[in-house]
Amino acid sequence: NLTDVGHLTGDNLGDADTGEDRMEKAAKKEGKTAYEIAEFYTDAFLKDYELLGLVQPACFAKATDHIKEQTDLVEKLEKKGFTYTTSDGVYFDTSKFKDYGKLSDLDEIREGVRIEVNEEKKNPRDFALWKFSRSDEKRHMEWNSPWGKGFPGWHIECSAMGMKYLGESFDIHAGGVDLKQTHHPNEIAQAEAATGKKFVNYWVHSAFILVQGERMSKSLGNNYRIYDLEKSGYHPVSLRYLYLQTHYRKELNFTFPSLDAAENALKNILQDIAMWEEPSGSLPEYEKRFLEAINDDLNMPQALAIMWEMVKSDYPSGAKAKTLFKMDEVLGLGLMQKSLVVKADEGIVPENIKEMLREREQLRKEKRYNLADQMRNKIVKLGYIIEDGDKGAKVRKA
Repeated sequence: NLTDVGHLTGDNLGDADTGEDRMEKAAKKEGKTAYEIAEFYTDAFLKDYELLGLVQPACFAKATDHIKEQTDLVEKLEKKGFTYTTSDGVYFDTSKFKDYGKLSDLDEIREGVRIEVNEEKKNPRDFALWKFSRSDEKRHMEWNSPWGKGFPGWHIECSAMGMKYLGESFDIHAGGVDLKQTHHPNEIAQAEAATGKKFVNYWVHSAFILVQGERMSKSLGNNYRIYDLEKSGYHPVSLRYLYLQTHYRKELNFTFPSLDAAENALKNILQDIAMWEEPSGSLPEYEKRFLEAINDDLNMPQALAIMWEMVKSDYPSGAKAKTLFKMDEVLGLGLMQKSLVVKADEGIVPENIKEMLREREQLRKEKRYNLADQMRNKIVKLGYIIEDGDKGAKVRKA
C-alpha cells in the first residue's frame, strides 16, 4: 500500500496524530500540489522496485484511491461504540478494546514525553481515525465525510486496504520494527473491533538499515538512492545481494566496501556460470537444505552459504547450474539471464587468450613445465585467471 495522505510529521516525535501531513508539507516547500509530490515519489519507488528485481504484487493500492473504504470502516467502528469526536477529529477509544496493545510494550507509550499533550484525548493511546481540515487553510487532499471535511488518519488506511484486497483475516503483514510499537497495534485494534475476527496471523518486522553505523538522514548526507549507486557504477542487484547477507530481523550496516564485496561476489559467480555446461540433472540434497534455510524464518544468509557450498563443490557443472537457477527463483538475482549475457560476450575470454591456454596445456603434456609456467604468467599479466581441474584448465577474467 502507498501512503499518499494522512501520515503526519508528528509520527517522528511519538504521536502520529500531530504535525503536518508529509505530502502537504513537501508541496508547500517545492511549490507543487500534494498530488504531484505523491506521484513523484510513487514513480521513484516503482522504478527502484523494478531495478531491485522484486516480484510485482497483484496491485499497488493508494490511500487516496480508497477514501470510501476508510470512511466505511470508521462508520462501522462508530456504530459499534469504539469512537468519539474531538475538535480536530474522530478518535478510536482504546479503552473499549480489551486486547489493545498487541505486539507492543505499552509502558513505552507515554503521554507528553516528547510531544505536547492532546487534552481532548480520553487516553494517551487513543488515535485518530479521521482528521478535520483546519478552517484557516485549504488542503490539497481533503474529502467530505459524515463528520465533516477532512482526511483519513494514518492507521485506518492500512486496515481498510488490507481487508479489501486480502480479506478480513489474512496471513502475513510486514513492516519495519518501528511500526511494532504503535502503528500495527492500532491496525489490529480498529480491524478486530470492526470485524470481531483475528486480523493477521503473522507479523513480520524488519530491522533498520544503517549507513556506516548511523541512521540514514539527509542532514548527515548518507541518504543514498539507487540512482546514486547506479551513477557511481554499481548494479542494483549488487545491493539486493548485500541485503540477502543479513537476516531481516538484524540491523544491516551499509558501507561501500561491503557493497563492493557484494558486487565482486556476484561477478565471481557469473564468471563461474559462464564456464559451466548447460543446466541438466539436479542436486536434491542442496535443494532440500536450501529450502530448510528459507523455511527457517527466511534465513537468507544461511541459504546463500548453502548456495556457495554447492557452487564450489565438485559436482557436474550442469547439475550445479540447474540447482543454482532453481535457488535463484527465491534469491531473485537474475543469474540465468546475466550468465547468458556473460556467455554471449566474446570479449570475456578473447581468442588469443584461449590460444595461449591451449599452448600452455600442450607444454604441460610435454612436461616442459618451465615454459608452461611462463605462459601462465603471461596470461595472468593480461588480467585473466587460470583454474586447473580434473577436466582440464579453464580461464576467466580476473
